[in-house]
Amino acid sequence: MKIVKTFLCMMMVLLALAGCAFRSAQPGMSQQEVIARNGTPSRVLPLGAGTRLQYSGQPSGQWAFMVDLDAAGRVIASRQVLARNEFSRIKIGRWTREDVEREFGRPAWVDHVASWPGDIMTYRWLDGGQAMYFWVYLDGANVVKRTGQGMEFPPRMFGDGVFP
Repeated sequence: MKIVKTFLCMMMVLLALAGCAFRSAQPGMSQQEVIARNGTPSRVLPLGAGTRLQYSGQPSGQWAFMVDLDAAGRVIASRQVLARNEFSRIKIGRWTREDVEREFGRPAWVDHVASWPGDIMTYRWLDGGQAMYFWVYLDGANVVKRTGQGMEFPPRMFGDGVFP
């Protein structure tokens, strides 16, 4: 039993480290260099006259990197966006689902509950090492009406029916 617990803990650590595999993109790098270093992005979006490469670890990871390219295909900015200061940029009543997905990537999942009329986008992120959720509440027209955050508590591995 102890061997199984140790193995599962080691696997969780390895999965967490895999999320740290993104190698930063430096200003001036070409789109081809970024892709050669980091692989195919999760999404490629138009961004003004340039392009945004999204590298997201959602749904299992807790990170998302945005690499912004100018019209010539050169990096002008690269940052990890699943962070408190980034989430604070969301404008209630003004941002839409499209804005949220452009800035943070696709969510880990989308929930529906009886007490809310629209979708609830859920992002997984880390705050000082603490696993967190960030929720974006959309109305029926896909406009952000509120946001919230809460701690993510991992399921216990033994003793609660997850594993025999």
